[in-house]
Amino acid sequence: MNGSGTTSSTISYTTNRGMPLLITLSSHLAPDLQPAPKILVGVCLQVLAECADIPILGVCLGHQALGYVHGARVVHAPEPIHGRLSEIEHNGCELFSGIPTGRQSGFKVMRYHSLVIAADSLAGRELIPMAWTTSRHTLCLLDTDNNASSISSSPDEINKILMGVKHSSRPHYGVQFHPESIATGHRRQFFENFRRMTIDYWSSRSIIMLSNSKSSSSFIHDPPLKPFFNGKLPLPKKAITVRELKKDIHLKLQWKKIRCFASRAGGSENIFCSLFGAHNNAENTFWLDSSSTDNGRARFSFMGSKGGSLWKQLTFCLSHHRRGGGCMTIQDANGNVKTEHHEDGFFDFLDKELNSFHYDKRDYEGLPFNFYGGYVGYIGYDLKIECGATSNNHRSKAPDACFFFADNLVVIDHSNDDVYILQLHDLHRPKEAAWADEDLWLNQTEKKLLGLLRGTNNIPTTQLSMQRPEAGGSSSVQCFASTFVLDKSKHQYLKDVEKCLELIRDGESYELCLTAHARMRVAIRNTDALHLYLHLRRKNPAPYAAWLNFSREDLCICSSSPERFLRLDERGVLEAKPIKGTIARGMTPREDECLRLRLQYSEKNQAENLMIVDLLRNDLGRVCEAGTVCVPGLMEVESYATVHTLVSTIQGKKKSTTSAVEAIKAAFPGGSMTGAPKIRSMQLLDSIESSSRGVYSGSIGFISYNQTFDLNIVIRTVVLHKGEASVGAGGAIIALSEPEDEYQEMMLKAKVPTKVVQDCSRCLDYV
Repeated sequence: MNGSGTTSSTISYTTNRGMPLLITLSSHLAPDLQPAPKILVGVCLQVLAECADIPILGVCLGHQALGYVHGARVVHAPEPIHGRLSEIEHNGCELFSGIPTGRQSGFKVMRYHSLVIAADSLAGRELIPMAWTTSRHTLCLLDTDNNASSISSSPDEINKILMGVKHSSRPHYGVQFHPESIATGHRRQFFENFRRMTIDYWSSRSIIMLSNSKSSSSFIHDPPLKPFFNGKLPLPKKAITVRELKKDIHLKLQWKKIRCFASRAGGSENIFCSLFGAHNNAENTFWLDSSSTDNGRARFSFMGSKGGSLWKQLTFCLSHHRRGGGCMTIQDANGNVKTEHHEDGFFDFLDKELNSFHYDKRDYEGLPFNFYGGYVGYIGYDLKIECGATSNNHRSKAPDACFFFADNLVVIDHSNDDVYILQLHDLHRPKEAAWADEDLWLNQTEKKLLGLLRGTNNIPTTQLSMQRPEAGGSSSVQCFASTFVLDKSKHQYLKDVEKCLELIRDGESYELCLTAHARMRVAIRNTDALHLYLHLRRKNPAPYAAWLNFSREDLCICSSSPERFLRLDERGVLEAKPIKGTIARGMTPREDECLRLRLQYSEKNQAENLMIVDLLRNDLGRVCEAGTVCVPGLMEVESYATVHTLVSTIQGKKKSTTSAVEAIKAAFPGGSMTGAPKIRSMQLLDSIESSSRGVYSGSIGFISYNQTFDLNIVIRTVVLHKGEASVGAGGAIIALSEPEDEYQEMMLKAKVPTKVVQDCSRCLDYV
């Protein structure tokens, strides 16, 4: 029994002896469980009351529910503790067998809770205390000497918090901490203990039952487990009806490689501008741009434009705020446009598209990257409605998803300086006159690239030079306010932070990633969007940067994101790299190092990061093989041009029965943009934020025809749509947050993209 702050309850059980009743409880527990605990906690109170002979382990809310069922009071904790660690002492109960106890024992546990069982309410009850915090002090995962010495060694009995109880006669146990968390020590031993206790319990029960059966003339059957539902049983999922059989496409990939060429051709910026940006204002172009490749963060850049006969553009707009489904507009290479309604939604459509492709793996043998052609574009934040969210309170002005199917690609290997040219064909499609020579685009592009060496096609990129000084000095707030307006005032943003803190104190969420949008006051129709992106990538190079120009939608996206949402490689390994914790760079090397260490050893930033790591371990655990989810990098500092960030890496081996799109849905939106627990946090944020996030907080990247993919988190991004520029920014609100600090962090994240728009607007005004 596990969790708090979300709204669903799930029960699964087995009649196999030797196994416990497995219960996952996710439901909000109001203070003191009033006024309607059975509604709030759902069926699990009945389970705890009636399953007297089945081993049950309650975690967090399950621990509190166990106390409530047996008459204990559930009250507010002295302070909310979310994503923070405590040392634990226990009474030697077999659940803690082999696990050390007490101060400086090394047994630290992760806590996520605002409520606790009142220890004084157990007197005379059937529950026995078995674990406590050693004091009210919490600890950082990355301890420093100062942190360790700040904990008093004197007795602190009055300040201890109850962390575990067990029933005096039933095999029921509860712990307030989270033994499954990445930061909890001895977690494997803990669950091994419960497994062994369960087996021993059923073994002893079997002996008793066998003994009783020998003295009985009738054969004794195990009583069937009752389904604990007060109402109707859940209906089975509706069978999927196939509207039409989609014609399969048999893809053939051809490619060429030009060795050690990129730098001689002027680099990726010059290659993109020469091939795709020189004509028609870079219409219908894309550039997945690894503009920061330091420390092996990224290696490849992918670019292209409207291509061959397989090219098309998908544009999807949700039609309902409480369920999936919407209108899909498809434009093909000949300019033909059709609109269809897809009741099952965007992800279902994309899954069917990918499953319609047939290909020969030998076509891409020897290529060092994972994108060989396929879909390039973005998934907007509001598509959370197809991923478990209950509603969208606001509607995006931009499409909810937009993708090109890219059949022609240029790829740059920044590690080896090689350039690759790729072209896709449908083997069973009749060749049109323009495609009689299927090597045509490959040969033409190769000639253009080689022409860059001789200077015949070299179109140098324009360097944006700002001749005028900034009005109002260098203050980020003044600079921000001079041309942008927030969708909420500073006063309202601070009130929103306070509202988040109130919800966290009441146990509604652990962490809420609150955001705000800034929009240009003036029309920007004359702004050169490509030059704006080039300026952004120079000011803030990033490993997961991107340029997307959907001309039909009057939509350009200029992203300098440092964060990976999710990647699936050819080995079937999923990887997420959430960022939680950001601080500005210093003016001097000494100041910069001090700020880096402040970020790394901040208890608040560690708490933010750890909660999202645990959330993503859960997300990936839904679609990965059991036992494969791991955290090879925990809270590592990555430094960029303007900020230091705290980054973790979570990996797992995808189940062979799970498709690429199903893996994306399991983790979307990225937990670093929602908070934890995800579903409940998104619901709360929808009620607090005043507008749709749109493209911001979604994902940009590719989904290859062979179902590998790499997607970023849309942050540090300028969205240009129908004459308006918008920038989103925000931060994670947790119990340790200070409203003014959160506002300043939000402004810091918005500083670079908003300043780039200002610079480009002024540059045009002064020409």
